[in-house]
Amino acid sequence: MKKRVFANRYAFTRWLGAALLLALLIISTIPFIFPFWWMIIGSLKNPTEIFAFPPTLLPKAWQWQNYVEVFRYQPYALHYFNSVYIAVLVTIGTLFVASLSGYAFARIPFPGRSVLFILLLSSIMMPAEVLIIPNFFMMKMLGLSDTHFPLIAIPILGAPAVVGTFMMRQFFVSIPREIEDAATVDGANRFGIFWHVALPVATPALGGLAILTYLASWNLFLEPLVFLDSINLWTIPLSLRNFVDPYGAPLWHLQLAATTLSVLPILIIYVVAQRQIVDSFATSGVKG
Repeated sequence: MKKRVFANRYAFTRWLGAALLLALLIISTIPFIFPFWWMIIGSLKNPTEIFAFPPTLLPKAWQWQNYVEVFRYQPYALHYFNSVYIAVLVTIGTLFVASLSGYAFARIPFPGRSVLFILLLSSIMMPAEVLIIPNFFMMKMLGLSDTHFPLIAIPILGAPAVVGTFMMRQFFVSIPREIEDAATVDGANRFGIFWHVALPVATPALGGLAILTYLASWNLFLEPLVFLDSINLWTIPLSLRNFVDPYGAPLWHLQLAATTLSVLPILIIYVVAQRQIVDSFATSGVKG
């Protein structure tokens, strides 16, 4: 009898502890979830209701036409397309450069490899704001300002590719050399080993790098602001700041609607692929 009472108390204690932990986790997520909730609900309110006091958690009248007005106010669909295709090209280019250079630093011995790798990593310490002016004048001299070329080429050859090179190098270092030796015995050359052996094994690192690169390109604001003048070339970050009235005051209902449209696809991608992002960081720093 005493054993049964003890078991019941133990089970109740475990249940109570789990319930308290779940309640604590739910409460702790409120500061992170509430801004998204306010953004989505605010996008469905009229301008006066957004800042009404006391604030309401739900709109009194659902303003679904705000999302239609977003596309009527300016070429938002074109801006959306610009951001998508630029981010895709930057991601593909970064994966190409980072995988090749990362493999070279990890597996191909050449004079000054360690020194060059350290110098390469030191370039990450240079803020983008310092490089933006010389990059602008260089692109202007080449006749490439007010085009999408700087938004594609500079990230592929800049800091994002350096970070990607570091991640890929750390992953390739962790691959056992016996696998490459077996491919060499079978007659594979260096590029064949990279393409058929190392690259397929590096799929987790490539997936995580692709997601991080895409998100970074999607959120770029300073570079499009400096390089682009034509409204048809704008990307999403520039488009979001343009929802203003003739006096320059923000149209908050349209800004919130446009922001919701820009955030939701990226949020879905991150939720679906968050495990791959964590795995890529876990596998990129285990060996030096």
